[in-house]
Amino acid sequence: MNKVDPERPFLSHLVELRDRLLRVLIVVGIVLVALLPFANTLYTLLATPLLNSLPEGHSMVAIDVASPFLAPFKLTLLLALTITVPYTLYQAWSFAAPGLYGHEKRLAGPVLLSSVILFYLGMVFAYFVVFPLVFGFFVSTAPEGVAVMTDINRFLDFVVKIFLAFGVAFEVPIVTVAMVSMGITTPARLREIRPYVIVAAFVVGMLLTPPDVISQTLLAVPVWLLYEIGILFSKMVAPKQDEEEEEETRFRPMSEEEMDAELDVMESTETPEPASPDKKTDE
Repeated sequence: MNKVDPERPFLSHLVELRDRLLRVLIVVGIVLVALLPFANTLYTLLATPLLNSLPEGHSMVAIDVASPFLAPFKLTLLLALTITVPYTLYQAWSFAAPGLYGHEKRLAGPVLLSSVILFYLGMVFAYFVVFPLVFGFFVSTAPEGVAVMTDINRFLDFVVKIFLAFGVAFEVPIVTVAMVSMGITTPARLREIRPYVIVAAFVVGMLLTPPDVISQTLLAVPVWLLYEIGILFSKMVAPKQDEEEEEETRFRPMSEEEMDAELDVMESTETPEPASPDKKTDE
């Protein structure tokens, strides 16, 4: 890509942005068309954890007339958007890179790459670990005489929320490293607020996942572990001087020996009281 002239008209930037958006839409369309013949197969693959948990003779249902077509199509579109995320980020990077400083460019590349990988890992973790446990829990708690027959549209909406929740939650190391590199906080400060982060992880897990302890814990524990990983990696980008200064200036209670030494210094530096005028010696 040619270097962008910072003085070129604003309209030319809009034209470039339009062109890059069109490229993203074309790539998404190509991937969507390639996946459409496998839409039903992809939906069956997505529903496998639930189908394996259902009792024998139970299955999913389609309440709306168009659901058998719209649900697999919606899944395929979302999958196309997910697959093309790296290309979308590349276009966004190519558009914004000319206006960044050198150190920002060096940092942005690894951050974008690791963000995509962690987001995909979060989705994989949700599919292979969370879904079997959560669906098994829900089916096992159904009252006697209740047939568990989930609507395919509602099931898709449910799993998309779970995918997004775990994908975003797995970005915790990126957030911590970015905050340290920008000087917002330090690894020492991140270690100090660890208890609050653990509590917040369980609260977020309660809000983003279904109302059961299993899914809440399965989200909170990885967030905590990823937070610890973020602290380790943040040491690599933290300014060493600032970290040492914070360690030196951090409050620490004095020991008895240090207190005694401090009192001795204070007593030795006390100035004597000035002599009163009536005590002058005769010359």
